[in-house]
Amino acid sequence: MLYILDEPSVGLHQHDNARLIKTLTRLRNLGNTVLVVEHDEDTMRASDHIVEMGPGAGEHGGQVVAEGTYQEIMTKSHSLTGDYLARRKWIPLPEQRREGNGRSLTIKGAREHNLKNVTVDIPLGKFVVVTGVSGSGKSTLITDILYRKLASTFYRAHEKPGAHDSIEGLEYLDTVIGIDQSPIGRTPRSNPATYTDAFTGIRELFAKVAEARIRGTNPVASH
Repeated sequence: MLYILDEPSVGLHQHDNARLIKTLTRLRNLGNTVLVVEHDEDTMRASDHIVEMGPGAGEHGGQVVAEGTYQEIMTKSHSLTGDYLARRKWIPLPEQRREGNGRSLTIKGAREHNLKNVTVDIPLGKFVVVTGVSGSGKSTLITDILYRKLASTFYRAHEKPGAHDSIEGLEYLDTVIGIDQSPIGRTPRSNPATYTDAFTGIRELFAKVAEARIRGTNPVASH
């Protein structure tokens, strides 16, 4: 059997990622073929064969840049992936960290779902990461409680925040923007162009060209 997985490590903590890789290798060991579209280094290390596409994105992509084992990919100087795997290139750590503005949001007594009456300080004016294994309560704390509370305060949103005692420091903010992984339109293929209806003008333009008129193509059929 051929298993095809498209970026299965997205959203996973490294602990869960290791468990995922064990599952994939177990499927292979049973005689199956496992094909994974992935950026994760640990997954590439565990693989038997790597195919790198590129060299860039969009019109600059569409070619096979390199293929081979993990060790072979690292030796290919024209491979961007190989450069990072071999540490010829790397993403440097910041030399300085922002001090922030000295203010913070404090979530008190969060107890929605599996949260056990926790209190958390979130410094403002900084790049803050909330991490932990899958299912540990990250989204519940930040999305279900914090975001919904701010949205209801600033915009009178109707979604009720998760159970908590209070959130202090709201006076330091006047806007909240939530960006999640859900489609922005009615279908999973939605993107900013479909959401803003930019494609309508493009379809109308294509429908006006001579070839479209000869074929009787209208704006609806041109996509």
